[in-house]
Formats: sequence, structure tokens, C-alpha cells
Amino acid sequence: MKEGTLTYTKQVSALRKMITEVALIGLLLTLACGGGGADGKLFIWEQMDPSEQELLDVHLTRFMELHPGTVVERVHYETEQLRTQFQNAALAGAGPELVYGPSDQVGPFSTMGLIEPLDGFFSQAKLDSFFAEALPRLARPGEPEAMLWCLPDQLGNHLTLCFNKAMIPEAPQSFADLIDQAIAWTKDDDQDGRNETYGLVFNQKEPFWLVPFLGGFGGWVVDDRNQPSLGGEAMVQALAYLHALKFEHKVMPREADYEVADALFKEGKAAFIINGPWSWQQYLDAGIDLGLAPIPPLAGGGWPSPMVSAKGYSLNANARGEKRELALQLLDYLTSEEIQTEKAAAMGMIPSRKSAASKAGELHPLVGPSRAQIERGRAMPVIPEMRAIWDVLRPAFQEVMGDRLTPVEAADQMQEKVVKK
Repeated sequence: MKEGTLTYTKQVSALRKMITEVALIGLLLTLACGGGGADGKLFIWEQMDPSEQELLDVHLTRFMELHPGTVVERVHYETEQLRTQFQNAALAGAGPELVYGPSDQVGPFSTMGLIEPLDGFFSQAKLDSFFAEALPRLARPGEPEAMLWCLPDQLGNHLTLCFNKAMIPEAPQSFADLIDQAIAWTKDDDQDGRNETYGLVFNQKEPFWLVPFLGGFGGWVVDDRNQPSLGGEAMVQALAYLHALKFEHKVMPREADYEVADALFKEGKAAFIINGPWSWQQYLDAGIDLGLAPIPPLAGGGWPSPMVSAKGYSLNANARGEKRELALQLLDYLTSEEIQTEKAAAMGMIPSRKSAASKAGELHPLVGPSRAQIERGRAMPVIPEMRAIWDVLRPAFQEVMGDRLTPVEAADQMQEKVVKK
């Protein structure tokens, strides 16, 4: 056995032993909420936005009609909860047949042996029908060849500048311009200490919204050797920039998680929001005259570079026999040209299949601006270390946005902790 393979095997064995008790608890919770049961059903766990969940339900109903006697159940989790629940359940030998999410989750899942490589289940011609950059491939330690761990139904999953055209007729050409317009729309007309409208909102709790600004100042979460690079000057500048938006320019709410920011924009109480393609159709449905544009260049920096990734389905390594075969049929169906075209038309998402993507621009007006932002983005690293990076970024980012840590202190803390992790 090769040394790298032996090391990998030892790591997985140690990890399995370390969290056995947690995994067993996860198994009990899994069986209680529907996942991996023995009644012949298929299960999908996902972290989709509500409108995407509704569309998935339509597609699952259609699949069940095409396969009489088949029952597919969907269980929703938020992103981090999904990863924890799936990890615990799969390590205990259970979990759903398919798990859906962004491509960065395949790093830890594949390293722990929780999901099955998909290369052998689909023909090369079929895989070639997808954009190469949409297929998340990763080599496990000790294995020389990168394997496919997820079959995607969309490419992007990226943050973009959204603006309410009733308030902002045209996209700003620079972030300085955006700040000026945001200041003008941050209003407390009745002088009660609470703003009626805000200039800019976004999720202040999750570092996914920090990353574009890190890229705009020339940094990134990892270096060219995939080693964490969180403690440099670019991180300090990015944190200071966002801190200034809130505490110097005062164009943002005092507190705003995803739900708060989303509701403010949806209700016409925010001029700008930074959000992703999962949200755009909801804004249109809410009556917002929605504009999209790349996040504009920063004063003292360059173009912000949001992470770009595929989202798709992975196959649980515990799936076997007839259930695995049926799950693969479902996976093939949910990533088909037909389904991807419908999602593009309904939500403006960019398909991962070339044939569906060629039609997408004609089906939804937001596809063009979305592609323009992708051209300014950077691919999300598909490595196991991304889980540790997110876990380290999150609390420090929240402390800066809560004015409890300086950008310098936060950047130093991030790098120190990520190296330990």
C-alpha cells in the first residue's frame, strides 16, 4: 500500500472512531426525520432556496409518475446543518441516497469516504455534455487521479450586485458611486432613530459575503498551493472596507443576517443587496424592478471576485443495489437538459449542460448579467480544507461587523486558527 493511501486510511479510521457516538446520534435523528429508511423510498437532502425547493418538488412528482411505485422524499436543511447531518448519518451507515449542495462540500465528504465517485456510472459522452469547469473533480490523498464527486444542475452559485431600479435607475460604475447612492437612500425621515430605507444590505453573518472583497484587494482564501492565506494585508483591507460601510458611511443595518437583508430588499426598503441567483426570481415575484450588475470596482482595489461554483447532487456511499440504481436514474433525470432548461427559464440560473446553457439567455433576462458577474469571479476551491476555512472566517468576520475586533486583529486570528485547524 502506498504511503499516501495508508495515511489517508488512518485519517479516515481515526475520524470515524472519533465521531462514532455523534454519528449514532445523527443516525437516530436521521431515521426520525426521514433518511435512508428501509421502506424502499429514496431520499434527497438539500439546502435550496424556497422557490427552488418548489420547483424540485414538481420535478420529483414528475419522476415518480414516470416510475410507478417509486417514492422520493425531500428533506431541507440550511447549508452548514446539511453538512453536519449528512456527515453524521453517512458515517453511521445511513443518510439519504442523494445529497445536494455547492461543490465545496465534496472535499470533506469524499475525503471521509461518504460519497461515491460518479465517473464509472455515466458515459464519457454524457459527462462531456457538461461544462468542464462545472464538474467538481478531486483526487483523494494517495490517489493520483482526480475523480468526479458531484453531478451539477447549475453553474454559478455566485454573489452579484442587485439593485431596485425604482430607486437606482442604472448600475453604479464604481463602488464609490455605489456608496454615494447608498448614502442618499439611507433615510430616517421621521427622525425616530430607525431607518425607513437602507442603501445597502447583505448577510453580515456569513463570510461568503466577505470573499468578493478579499478578492477585490488581491487576496484569496488559499494560495497557489491550496494553503490558507487569511492573514495578509488584503484581508485587513477587505474587513476594513466592510466595517467602514457600516460604521463610517452608515448605509447598512446595525444587524442583518440573510433573512433580514432579503426581507428589506424584497419589501423595497433597500436600494442595493448583494445576493445570489437563488434569490432573483423571488425579487421579481415580489414586484421589485430588479437590476443586476457585477459588484463594481473598489476604491483602492480592483473588481470584487465572488466565488463561483457548481451546485449538484452527490451519491451516498451507503447506497447499494436497486436503491443505488434508482438513485442514479433520478440523478440523471434531475441534471438533464430538460430540467436545467426549466430551471433557467424559471429562475435565471445558468445550466451546467452546454445544450441547456445555449438556450438560457433567451429564456430569462437575468442570465446575461449573471454571466457578466461570473467572468469577474473565481472558482471555489474544491478541497477538504475549505470546511476549516469557513469555520475560522465566520466568527472573526462577525466580530468585525459587530465592532468587537479590529480588521488587523481579526486577520491575525483567522490565520492563526486556520493553521491549527
